[in-house]
Amino acid sequence: MKYKNKILQISCDGGAATGKSTGGKMISKKYSLKFLSSGLLYRYAGYLLIKNKPKKKFNFLRKKFEKLNYEKLKKIDLHTPEISEISAKIAKINMIRKILKKYQLTFANKYKKCCIEGRDISTKILPKSNLKFFFICNLEKAASRRFKELRKHTPNIKLKDVKKALRIRNISDTKRKNSPLLKHRDSVVIDTGKLSKQAMLIKMSKYVEKVLIK
Repeated sequence: MKYKNKILQISCDGGAATGKSTGGKMISKKYSLKFLSSGLLYRYAGYLLIKNKPKKKFNFLRKKFEKLNYEKLKKIDLHTPEISEISAKIAKINMIRKILKKYQLTFANKYKKCCIEGRDISTKILPKSNLKFFFICNLEKAASRRFKELRKHTPNIKLKDVKKALRIRNISDTKRKNSPLLKHRDSVVIDTGKLSKQAMLIKMSKYVEKVLIK
């Protein structure tokens, strides 16, 4: 392979249900990159707090993330409404962000061919990444995606409630003091509301190829 020794680190940012995880996973698979979802880390942190109810939650989470095998998270259902709610809350806590940031930085230092997705990856975690994507999507489309996901756990959930929750979450993410959701000046915007998964992959791949041939 002509790109075998090339360093390739990609950062994917965006609001809730904009398709950044899907895009990140697809591009990682195509170019054999290690993939990390920061959102999944926050969900796991929420899951641990719900399950264990530790008295000293910061020390507890620090120890858990020092030993974390990311691959194991894929075997746990972390997309329940309860976990979604608590993960959004703890994402505002500076100490928890520091614990998870340390894990993400360790991951990035270990894997020179990787893709990390989240809300502050391009601005805080991988500011020197080769390629930065910023995902956007209209609220109607994003709410429809999240509704289908949550309905598996909560059959009676209403689309209007999901839409309201997404609107509140996005406002919260952009207004919070600690690592708010921001578009990096070098980011390539991917509007997933107008693209199929295949079209998204094709568009992202064009930018990856430009980086690889430099």
